[in-house]
Amino acid sequence: MDWKGNFMKITALLTGRGNNTLKDKNIIEILGKPTLYYPARAAKAVKSISEWYCSSDDDKILSAAAAEGYTPIIRPPELALPTSPHVECIYHALGIMEERGCLPDILVVILANNVTIDPEWISQCINILEKDPTVSAAVPVYNDNDHHPLRAKKILPSGEIGAYIENSSGAGAVSTNRQDLPPCYFLAHNFWVLRTSTVLARQKGQPPWEFMGNKIMPYIISESIDIHDEQDLIRAAEWISSNFFEFNGDSAP
Repeated sequence: MDWKGNFMKITALLTGRGNNTLKDKNIIEILGKPTLYYPARAAKAVKSISEWYCSSDDDKILSAAAAEGYTPIIRPPELALPTSPHVECIYHALGIMEERGCLPDILVVILANNVTIDPEWISQCINILEKDPTVSAAVPVYNDNDHHPLRAKKILPSGEIGAYIENSSGAGAVSTNRQDLPPCYFLAHNFWVLRTSTVLARQKGQPPWEFMGNKIMPYIISESIDIHDEQDLIRAAEWISSNFFEFNGDSAP
């Protein structure tokens, strides 16, 4: 329900392509389950979500998602390249939904290669959009002062190292001590809760994820693990063992 008590249609879109550096990373087994099982099951446990889709060019990914109750959307090859912007597959999937007469008010995009996800997090982000119609998106973020932009460097044409952000003195004291720096947050790549009308308007929002609009609210989490290599698989297994919501028929709010 939105802030006026009107019913809002909420749909989950699981995204994952088959052409990756780590072969089959979206369906590689972690603790006996394919990677996408974990985000797929978390979204299935959110009772406010009424439909579930999976966008992929890979039959194995679509099949694994279908086993969890996700309707397949076959992604065209040109939208499944390493250089293909993620938003293009979102536009494509929304177009399919619109053709079928099931365009949602809120779209929950779930990334298949990230297991750091919980149904309660998704529900809280959905609630943010339901309560405030001016919010264009609600997304998880995590603090990482180790990689603070104020300490970032670049190689100058002369070959020397220089500050990546020039004239940064006004942004706060630059320190070698991360605790002295202003908090720095990065967007997690586990799920994004988007207002569909904002996405379809195709207006330039906050870069680089312009499709999220200009009023993006944060949901702070402790960490986010994108699976790109073997070490990430180990970290993901450790996180699942300690944190994963085990679906047992109950639903999140």
